Amino acid sequence: MQSPVLVLKDSLTRESGTKVHHANIQASKAVADIIRTTLGPRSMLKMLLDASGGIVVTNDGNAILRELDIAHPAAKSMIELSRTQDEEVGDGTTSVIVLAGEMLHVAEAFIDKKYHPTVICRAYNKALEDALAVLDKISMSIDVNDHSMMLGLVKSCIGTKFTSQFGDLVADLALDATTTVGVDLGQGLREVDIKKYIKVEKIPGGQLEDSKVLKGVMFNKDVVVPGKMKRKIINPRIILLDCPLEYKKGENQTNAELVREEDWAVLLKMEEEYIENLCVQILKFKPDLVITEKGLSDLACHYFSKAGVSAIRRLRKTDNNRIAKACGAVIVNRPDELQESDVGTGAGLFEVKKIGDEFFAYIVDCKDPKACTVLLRGASKDLLNEVERNLQDAMSVARNILKHPKLVPGGGATELTVSATLKQKSSSIEGIEKWPYEAAAVAFEAIPRTLAQNCGVNVIRTMTALQGKHANGENAWTGIDGNSGEIADMKELKIWDAYNVKAQTFKTAIEAACMLLRIDDIVSGIKKKQAPGASQPSKPTLETEGDADNEQMIPE
Repeated sequence: MQSPVLVLKDSLTRESGTKVHHANIQASKAVADIIRTTLGPRSMLKMLLDASGGIVVTNDGNAILRELDIAHPAAKSMIELSRTQDEEVGDGTTSVIVLAGEMLHVAEAFIDKKYHPTVICRAYNKALEDALAVLDKISMSIDVNDHSMMLGLVKSCIGTKFTSQFGDLVADLALDATTTVGVDLGQGLREVDIKKYIKVEKIPGGQLEDSKVLKGVMFNKDVVVPGKMKRKIINPRIILLDCPLEYKKGENQTNAELVREEDWAVLLKMEEEYIENLCVQILKFKPDLVITEKGLSDLACHYFSKAGVSAIRRLRKTDNNRIAKACGAVIVNRPDELQESDVGTGAGLFEVKKIGDEFFAYIVDCKDPKACTVLLRGASKDLLNEVERNLQDAMSVARNILKHPKLVPGGGATELTVSATLKQKSSSIEGIEKWPYEAAAVAFEAIPRTLAQNCGVNVIRTMTALQGKHANGENAWTGIDGNSGEIADMKELKIWDAYNVKAQTFKTAIEAACMLLRIDDIVSGIKKKQAPGASQPSKPTLETEGDADNEQMIPE
């Protein structure tokens, strides 16, 4: 018997060689061109239609690219860059794409001249090392306790955003929130967890100027029995639970057969006693407010309201963690394990307020809160969403500076200094790597050039003047004033960038460019969709060795 051999029809589609490099570079440039106009303070906004039919109006690089539906694999990996940048440092999402796109654009000429991609990547990596060395040289340290300096820095970082028209408002909110939740780890290290301990609560209505950072937390809940429980308590004792205060049901289905009628009464009494026992254990600590993540039965509500205790049920776990951080309480799993030290006494006021149609519970005026809520008010949902995105960026910048208190000049000055230094260094590099190294130096000028374009000034004149100033190493802080397009000293204008945002931008952009350059094959294992009415593709067929075509046989 001859052994059957599996023969595959519909082979994988494959592109390779220089064609792939060109396709990847074109795709990356297309992505960069989409968001090129959103760089700088005079940038355009984009209006995006999302999948559910809603609209998003923004000029945040990451928010725009997140909504795009792109099939090309190289373009997809470019979009990932801006997400990485957003998660890592929270700012510079547009610059990283523009820079990576430019790095690939200047490499195209070398690909045409049959340079090997590895040579280009080696030169790029050398350029990255030297660029980071230049960053170290021109950076300056700052004092994180100097409030006006910090405010100026956060303000200059979000000066390119939509909310820059509202002055110091967003910068103030971001700085207050991040300094509130910062925790000293010792040895000069600070941990600032924005995701966990800062909640942004957006409530349409009112004016943007009404936005504020609460010295505590707020959440969208009311007390369980509004008529009987107090809605305002000064200096409350707070107990936080994550267990249900109702009769415990069996894990699996339980059948109980009762023979006598009295047993039913006994069963009900047992349930009531169980709940009463739970409430007694809690009330022993004389709390004013009990908050649980799970359910709260009517009977438990009755015991609490009788004792003059307010209760809130079914709170989100994340909100519960924030309350614990704000008022110093400990979340308890079982009421019988409660201790005096678990009761939170750090809050100054508990109050339920009505905003619009909704009730919001405030736990504010805390002594030393390590969590806070930023309350945003504004005219419309779209405006609030954009303010929230800008606030997230501002908080990330504030966090970066608290962690690494070093600054570099903004307004394209850093890139121009790096570019000028690399151009000088390229003359000392021997061999074939000299030219890609020099091209990488030129690519850094994409950022100041884009800034000049978005200001609407004469790009060639401005760039020539800037290159001239940087070539003779006069002042590393000379850049473009993004509002007027004039050449100015960034130190005087107080236009700064955080050191690790810039460093991350350079690293991500160059490493991504190297990765895309080293792709020489795109093999797609996805079957192309057939046009309606076309014949069905043949399935892989089983044939015997005798009548199988030799070329189609898979070797054993």
